[in-house]
Amino acid sequence: MAKDLTTSAIERQNVLNNNLAIPRIQSALDIEAYHFEGKYYLTKQMVADFYEVDVRTIERYLETNKEELERNGYFLCRGKRLKEFKLQFAPDINVGHKTVSLSLFDFRAFLNIGMLLAESEKAKRVRSLILDIVISTINEKAGGGTKYINWRDRDFLPAAIQEENYRKNLTAPINDYVDGHPTYKYASITDMIYRAVFHENAKQYKELLKLEPKDNAKATMYAEVLRVISSFENGVGSAIRDLSVRLHRKISIQEVQALINEQAESPAMSPFLYDARQKMASLDLGLRDVYHDGIAGYLRAVSPEEFERFIGSDSVDLEKLLDNDENKHVLERLKK
Repeated sequence: MAKDLTTSAIERQNVLNNNLAIPRIQSALDIEAYHFEGKYYLTKQMVADFYEVDVRTIERYLETNKEELERNGYFLCRGKRLKEFKLQFAPDINVGHKTVSLSLFDFRAFLNIGMLLAESEKAKRVRSLILDIVISTINEKAGGGTKYINWRDRDFLPAAIQEENYRKNLTAPINDYVDGHPTYKYASITDMIYRAVFHENAKQYKELLKLEPKDNAKATMYAEVLRVISSFENGVGSAIRDLSVRLHRKISIQEVQALINEQAESPAMSPFLYDARQKMASLDLGLRDVYHDGIAGYLRAVSPEEFERFIGSDSVDLEKLLDNDENKHVLERLKK
């Protein structure tokens, strides 16, 4: 998916929240900045000079994107802080003694405005560099590919085992209480559940993630998503059994669809479905560059803590995970 950082606030924030990629981008750009209060800052004039635009262009973007830029490290230096800044850098900056405020950009804010500057060719080149570094950082940390980046979350394996166990609470009622050919009814009901939860079926999900036909889609899902599927499948399995027993017959695929629709619209499931859709939409875009059109309305930026969870210090080393024979056996089974 082609990214346009100038138009997508979520894509910009995904870059700025990736604390593993930011230092690499800073090293690659090698820009001069003032070290003040433990951080590196650039003045408005320095930012304009770097991106080869007029200061008034920077000011226009500050007016229209002030909240986003402030959230990412831009601020007006005033009062005592400005006095200290002037004392420290007076020989280097062209600031009069009557100046009461000074626009300062830390490195993240400097990148932020570069991702907004549509009219700057220099900014366009910087955006290309940013995306290259972000992609290479994620792939490197994920071990060369992002298909199973979800495994790096220490919560994944317990959630996957739990889902596998709960799956039986659905497959058994399908076998005992639903009419139809086994292969057809299992696949159909799984697709119904996927559509209810993610607004796309298993085939669409696999195509988006570029999975092989033999790949198990659930092996690529995040822990929170698997827990919601477990809950959903558990509820559907119970509803299938109850309806069949009440009617004294096996129920049809169409009747199962009605039960799934009822569960998807249940107020009790609503917050869990919202969380699963938001996690899948947001994490897949930020970590895998995969866009789920059906749940695009749930998109948000990946948080710094989530980047740490999947590719940072909080993540699980896949090689060490697979060194454990029991873990390796479970994961290989989940992939089938």
